[in-house]
Parts: sequence; C-alpha cells; structure tokens
Amino acid sequence: MEYPNLLPRFLKYVKVNSRSDEHSDRFPSTKRQENFQKEVVMKDLENLGLSDVHYNQKSGCVIAEIPSNIDYEVPVMGFLAHCDTADFNAENVRPQVHENYDGKSKIQLGDSDFYLDPEVFPNLKKYAGKTLITTSGNTLLGGDDKCGVSEVVTLAEYLMNHPEVKHGKIRLAFTPDEEIGTGAPHFDIDEFGADFGYTLDGAAPGKLDWGTFSAATFTLNIQGVNVHPSVAKNQMISAIQVGINFQNQLPADEVPEKTDGRQGFFHLTDFQGTVDNAYLEYIVRDFKRDGLERRKNLVKDIVTKMNDEFGTERIKLTMRDQYYNMADELEKHMDVVNLARDAYRKEGLTEIDEDPIRGGTDGSQLTYRGLPCPNLFSGQENMHGRYEYTVLESMYKAVDVMIRMVEMNATNNK
Repeated sequence: MEYPNLLPRFLKYVKVNSRSDEHSDRFPSTKRQENFQKEVVMKDLENLGLSDVHYNQKSGCVIAEIPSNIDYEVPVMGFLAHCDTADFNAENVRPQVHENYDGKSKIQLGDSDFYLDPEVFPNLKKYAGKTLITTSGNTLLGGDDKCGVSEVVTLAEYLMNHPEVKHGKIRLAFTPDEEIGTGAPHFDIDEFGADFGYTLDGAAPGKLDWGTFSAATFTLNIQGVNVHPSVAKNQMISAIQVGINFQNQLPADEVPEKTDGRQGFFHLTDFQGTVDNAYLEYIVRDFKRDGLERRKNLVKDIVTKMNDEFGTERIKLTMRDQYYNMADELEKHMDVVNLARDAYRKEGLTEIDEDPIRGGTDGSQLTYRGLPCPNLFSGQENMHGRYEYTVLESMYKAVDVMIRMVEMNATNNK
C-alpha cells in the first residue's frame, strides 16, 4: 500500500539535525535531538489526535497512545523508533529523491564527487523501478532511524483514519541516544505500559532481528614521558607508541573489516595522542556472552602485563558492558517473534532473514530489562555515512507489516 504522507514526512524529519554525542555529560546527550522530539515529532502526533502524547523527561522519550477500538482486552503492543542519528555530519541534510531507478546506473550524490555504485553496493541492483532517497554526498541521510520514526507516525496516522482496522491499545515511543547506547537504560518500561514491543530500526524488507551482538566498550588513557629527543634514550616513553604496542597485541584478524557472520571483533574507533599522553577508544563485540568475557579478559590481561613491565599504572583502563544478545532472552518469548514472522509472510515477505544482526538496538537492552523487543526492518541501507540511502517502497512495506501485526494481535487473542 502507498502512504502519501510518508515521503514528505521523512524528508521533513531528516532535514532536522538530531545527532547524538557520546562525549556529552547531559541526557539526552544533545539538545537538538530533544528539540526534534518535542517540536517536530510530538506536534505531529498531537495533530493526528493520539492520546497521552507527552515527553517523559526522565527517559528522554516522546510517548503516545493509539487507543483500542475493540471491546475486549488483548496484550498491549508497543512500537519504538530512535530519534538520534549517528556520528557523522548531520548539518544541512539535503535528501535527494530518485524515482524509477534503473537498478544498474551509478547515482551521483547531489553535486558532490561521490556516487552510489551498484558494483560497490550490490543491493542497489534489487531496486530497479523503485524510488530511492539518498544523501547529497556531504552528510548522512538519517534514515537510521528516521525511517522508523516516519513509519511509526504513519502507522498512527493510518489507524486513526481507518477505524475499520481493529486493534487493541498500541503504545508508541520515540527514544533518544540509541546510537551511543545510553538511551535505553533510562527508558521507563512501567510507564510505557506495553506487554511487548518492536523497534523499527532494521535494514531491508524481510530482515527480522531477534539476535544481536553482546557488546562492551573500553578506553585506554596512557601517560607517557616526554623529554627532548636528543636525550631520549632510556628516558622517553611515547604514549603513542605504547598505544600502538597495545593494539598490536590484539588478534590482527579479529576486526570488523575481516569478520562477518557470527564472528566477533575488537574495533579501535578513536586514537588521539602525543608523546606525553594518548587516548584510545574501542568497542568489543561477540555473539556469545562467554566470548565477550574472553575478549574483555584478554584486554585486561594485556593492560596488566604492560603496566607490570612499566612498573606503574601507565595505562588506565576503563571498561563497561553496553548490551547483550537479545536472543538469550527472546527464546523465552518466541510468540513475540512468531507474530512478526507471520505478519511478514502474510505481507508477501517469504524470504525472512533472521541472521543475528552484527550490531545492537534499543531492544537489546529493553529485552533484558523485561520488555521483549525484537527489531523490524525499516528500509535503511548503508547506514552511518554519506552513502546511506533508503527505498520508499521498503518504507511502505514496513507500515504494511505493522498494520498486519496489530490486526493479528487483535484477532489471535479474541
């Protein structure tokens, strides 16, 4: 089904900078995403006539309700999408709409020197005849997760205008700081009031995520000894070189660019330094909890060994867990996964991709906190950079699936 307001809604949303900031000391991490939630999303929901539209300051979420239109009780469903965008330029986003793409040509990104090339990004070949929305080459698009935000609002619009679609109470949440992993711990599950939920934060149609990485992050703060190079022998300790030496003790092939499937990795995401001081930031990923613990212990062992060799704590390690593989908990709630599976099939998506996502969602944390929350596709492609794009027809299909799910929840529990 086509939804005429979905594309203009999406274009409006992506033009608003709502980027999060992992180095911020406030929550939500940026005022700009809070402004997007309050001044754009919340007003749209109010204009659609939803109930209980409000901003929960504690959780940093816009919450809303689509009231039940049936006279019996069914489990309360929730749909969630995050309002922040990733760590890439999000200022002056100029989305480009390409209708009736031929499935084989390079797409120039605005007037930049960058192109989407189907030989580099083969998924493009699947979208002949479709409408693609791309970046202008200088920013990300923000489809992660403004695809999901737009789709959930469009679901609300459709259900409010079509009372013939029977459904129970539906709770909606528009969350902050998913990209930096700090939003979900603040989420007020009791106030949300859903029995189970789904994030709209996945890739192409047919993708159903109910398994994720387990994840940790760590930083190294290295104190060097800086003296003049002319008298450096046996005195200078270069913090930069210490950082390099640490990195070289990690498994060389266990990095994102050399792993796939169910392989985990260590990923150095930031390295800043001088001879006097260096700072390294890493993420660690593994699908198994014991595998994550082994990786964390390897890091601790290397740091301990190096500090022992220095005879002092020259390397200061700070480490924390971020989220765990939601499959470990969702295996206890397969009815929630099966509802999505059945809706996919009824909407013609017979090839369902349930391979664990090589990442995480808000649902990874929420599931462990008691809200079973798999992740549905939203049509994102090439997220987190200038080559990001989405497909309008994929976004339509995401709304179709949600409508089917709310109908099935009402009929299956009658």
